[in-house]
Amino acid sequence: MNKTQRTLSVLALSTAALALTACDQSKPPTVGEKIDNGIARAQEAATEAKQDMQAAGSEIKQDASQAGTNIADGAADMTITTKVKTALAGDGQLSALAINVDTSNKVVTLTGPAPNQAASDRASSLAQAVEGVTEVKNLLTVGAKS
Repeated sequence: MNKTQRTLSVLALSTAALALTACDQSKPPTVGEKIDNGIARAQEAATEAKQDMQAAGSEIKQDASQAGTNIADGAADMTITTKVKTALAGDGQLSALAINVDTSNKVVTLTGPAPNQAASDRASSLAQAVEGVTEVKNLLTVGAKS
């Protein structure tokens, strides 16, 4: 064989090998490869779903905690209102029915009539003496009829 024929043979074999390699790359994936790819995608989706659920769970816990706090605060305010009304009912000069007692965040607001300034001041003192009260806003009208 001469040098030209050898060069042509090597070139032909290289071209054939390159063509076979190119053909190998374009063949469709096998069933096993498809299953492996499907499993990998399912695992990625499951991981993302788990992360989403953890984030949602954390948010739900926080919302539930806040709701519990709001309920407890509301119950405390109702208890304070009831105790202030009871204290006012025990005073002969103050009308527990005519005096409105509102409690919000442990702050008591008194509205309505008081026969005189001393009775109005006493209403404030009675309200302030109730456990849990942080402030009393006395908006009673002195001298008004009950």
